[in-house]
Amino acid sequence: MKIKIPVEKNQNYNVKVIDLTYQGLGVAKINDFPIFISNTLPGEEALIKVTKVKKNFSFGKLIQLKNKSPEREDNVDQKYLQTGIAPLQHLKYKYQLKFKQDQIENLFNKAKLNVDVLKTIGMDNPTHYRNKAEIPVRIINGQLETGFYKRQSHDLIPIEDFYIQDPKIDQVILIVRNILRQYHIKPYDEVNHKGVIRNIMVRRGHYTGEIMIGLITRTKEIPHIDSIISKIVDQTQDVKSIIQNINPKNSNVILGRKNKLLFGRKYINDQLLGLTFEISLQSFYQVNPVQTEKLYSLAIKKAQLNQNDTAIDAYCGIGTISLSLAKHIKRVYGVEIVNQAIENAKSNAKINHIKNVKFVANKAEKQIVKWQEKGLKPSAIFVDPPRKGLASSFIDTAGKMAPHKIVYISCNPSTLVRDARCLMKYGYHINQPIQPVDQFPQTVHVESITVFEK
Repeated sequence: MKIKIPVEKNQNYNVKVIDLTYQGLGVAKINDFPIFISNTLPGEEALIKVTKVKKNFSFGKLIQLKNKSPEREDNVDQKYLQTGIAPLQHLKYKYQLKFKQDQIENLFNKAKLNVDVLKTIGMDNPTHYRNKAEIPVRIINGQLETGFYKRQSHDLIPIEDFYIQDPKIDQVILIVRNILRQYHIKPYDEVNHKGVIRNIMVRRGHYTGEIMIGLITRTKEIPHIDSIISKIVDQTQDVKSIIQNINPKNSNVILGRKNKLLFGRKYINDQLLGLTFEISLQSFYQVNPVQTEKLYSLAIKKAQLNQNDTAIDAYCGIGTISLSLAKHIKRVYGVEIVNQAIENAKSNAKINHIKNVKFVANKAEKQIVKWQEKGLKPSAIFVDPPRKGLASSFIDTAGKMAPHKIVYISCNPSTLVRDARCLMKYGYHINQPIQPVDQFPQTVHVESITVFEK
């Protein structure tokens, strides 16, 4: 028997919002059928329009609020909500921090794992914090524009102030945009896979102010490139590096494999916890330096290691955690699959005169086996994996190595919970409360530190 769906596309409904999803969407129900609505909060009554209907749920957009939640932030710019740049912008910041703490608590409770979760550590100014931008370039109404995609689409909304980015980065993007317009450089057309410029990428050192500009292109050549570079350098202060990244593939992947240095050097410098780091175009470097210093300091403190201990930093990247940890313990072993990142890490160790760190390019699970065969018995393993979490093979290998502690820096609570269950099979327990840190204010993402003890 076919179940009748109680809502229709393009129809308006009066609803009461009862929940907020992990994606920051309000949840309402009509005859137990869920409707997910952006820019709504629990407790609010609203007139909404259903925009998409699926078999088991639907999406809607807000037409009119009948009553407002006391948690609502009124000073909201719709384009940030539309694009997903700041999907929690309509929620007052103190409630954003509570939302992130609750996310972690709820997931552990669902998994029937009894853990304590501390209050989320926030920022004094939860805007304009990002030190890196990757901005699409497209043609809108016959003109080259920079902006961001509308949620769940590839329709570009032109934006000049990105709200969560370093304002200097926003200024640089506009300067580059205007120069590209002046020389009639053709933006990428993803439907026909034509055009020249795909994205503009900008990095800025939080402490040094040094700027790197990446021009991501479909083509090997950029018309008038010498004149373009000359104008960019004349009009922007602190630019130390301009790099062309060539990505000829018809895909959503932003960066290609080939870089061409157009001006200056291949990297910029910045500081983190008093150490200097060289950051290249493709380096993984945390985007919120203020919160990263809190995150790493807490991770090291919660590990409770001393000068007799050794540790492995899996997924070590350019060595930010390894080198921050090095002065607190006897020796650090860093492993990372990306060769370029390991070259950067070795260079960063030399710059900072740190000699008790060894970096190796390899898969973490494979390298740990090699170190174990050589008799290495670390006191702790630090992991800071991507959103997909730890590979099961890594957990098996780390579990057999049996360090006393595994310090897990997570950017995805759901994979953290999944991995926690697996680690517990190897005799690990969470004895300390989990500490969330708000690395990405105005968004639904949350970082956290969990210490697993044998």
